[in-house]
Amino acid sequence: MGALRIAIAHAAPEPLYQQVKDQIAGAIARGDLVEGDRLPSVRALARDLRVSVITTTRAYTDLAAEGLVTNVHGKGNFVRGHTSELAQAHARDDVREHLSAAVQAARRGGLPDESVVELLEETLTAQHKHLSPRTTAPDPATAGEVTEVLVPTRPEGPADSTQPIGETPWPATRP
Repeated sequence: MGALRIAIAHAAPEPLYQQVKDQIAGAIARGDLVEGDRLPSVRALARDLRVSVITTTRAYTDLAAEGLVTNVHGKGNFVRGHTSELAQAHARDDVREHLSAAVQAARRGGLPDESVVELLEETLTAQHKHLSPRTTAPDPATAGEVTEVLVPTRPEGPADSTQPIGETPWPATRP
C-alpha cells in the first residue's frame, strides 16, 4: 500500500487546517488518492499531526464542501469519485482569482506586464526551493518546526494498514 505524507509547518503563514486541506486536495488532484480511499479519522489525524481536532475537522469540512471527500456516518471520510478533475478545477479557479488580484495590484502600482511576469517567475522559483517534491508540504530544512504523518492510500487487503506516527493503525476499509 502506498502512503501520502502530510507535513505541517507550525511557523508557516498559512493556517494549519489550510495546509492539511491543500495537501489532501493536491494528492487527490495528482491521483495519489482515488475514489473510495479512506482518510484517517479526524481524531487520529489530529493526534498524529499534534494539532487540535478543530483543525482537522475544518480541513475535512472544507474538502467536503468542495466535493472532494464525503463523510459516511460511522465509517469515516472517503475520497469521492471524479475528484481529480474537480480538485484541479478548484485549484485553477483559486489561482485565477489570486492572479487577477495580483494583476490589479500591479496595475494600481503602475508595473508593466513584464515586471508582473518576472515576479511570478521569482515566486515560482522561491516556492520550488521551499517545497518538498510531489507535495505542497513545507521543506523541513526551511520551514522551522514541521510535523509529518503518513496517510494510507489504496490498501492491498483488510489486514494491510500503514502505521502512522501514533500507535493506532487506520483501518484499510472502504464504504
